[in-house]
Amino acid sequence: MYALGRWLSRLTNFMTVLGGLAIALMMLHVTADVVARFLFGTPIPGTITVVSHYYMIVAAFVPLAFAEQKEGHISVEVVTERLPAFVQKHLQGWALLLSSGVFALLSVRTWGEAMSKYDIGASVVQGDTSVAVWPSYFVLPVGTGLLTLVLVYKFIIYLSGGRSGLDASSATAEELQLETTPGKETHHE
Repeated sequence: MYALGRWLSRLTNFMTVLGGLAIALMMLHVTADVVARFLFGTPIPGTITVVSHYYMIVAAFVPLAFAEQKEGHISVEVVTERLPAFVQKHLQGWALLLSSGVFALLSVRTWGEAMSKYDIGASVVQGDTSVAVWPSYFVLPVGTGLLTLVLVYKFIIYLSGGRSGLDASSATAEELQLETTPGKETHHE
């Protein structure tokens, strides 16, 4: 199971890099559009469509599994924080199963929607330009599907009590402060 977790962690990290690249490409594309608009009086055709149907979708849905891997999703513990640690652990474990069911359903539903958009060759007309948007519909089932895999894996680890191969480590506030403070050396142990 540990090796499967390591593989899943590498896949999740790779997909997150794609999400980061989408953000970088979006910045470059929008900047080029603004420059073209003001210098040449003509914007890049389809920019709004590409930004909203491609870059933003990839940036939002592909890294979902990474946030779960790093336990970075928002959680509200108004009631559960008052419960014994044993109960909290089991509630958190079974919440993984419930969450995986919800995201599995979301993956199946969005896959069906993506297939219907593919079948009709969905596109958006912006000005004189027609931009095919059907490929962007496949990003949602990929992102939620990967999140489902991470949740199921974490639930199996919870049940078995085995070692997780997922990289759940994240930088502490002190490490981030050391790395960003000018003139201070960084020490990693």
